[in-house]
Amino acid sequence: MDAREPSLPSQESLLDDLRQVIENAEELLKNTNDHHGALYQAARDKLAAALQNATAELARFEDVQIDRMIELTAIASRLHRDLTGEARLLRAFRRDT
Repeated sequence: MDAREPSLPSQESLLDDLRQVIENAEELLKNTNDHHGALYQAARDKLAAALQNATAELARFEDVQIDRMIELTAIASRLHRDLTGEARLLRAFRRDT
């Protein structure tokens, strides 16, 4: 029997899951637009607020990821003394054997 701990989901996997939940929630809101009871409206209002917060949080996480990628690219460029975009691309696709 393997005694390894289950792997933790990656940040990208969690973001993909959040995107899917947001899409499903938007679809649910669209499909329940014709229900006008007080309970439906209260649930829709809560879902709309949660959806707005989730969408803002997703955008924030995506901005953090982009900023981190830019930072890491700059660090790698300084480390490898890449002076041009062409040098960065060639290094990125270089096969070291």
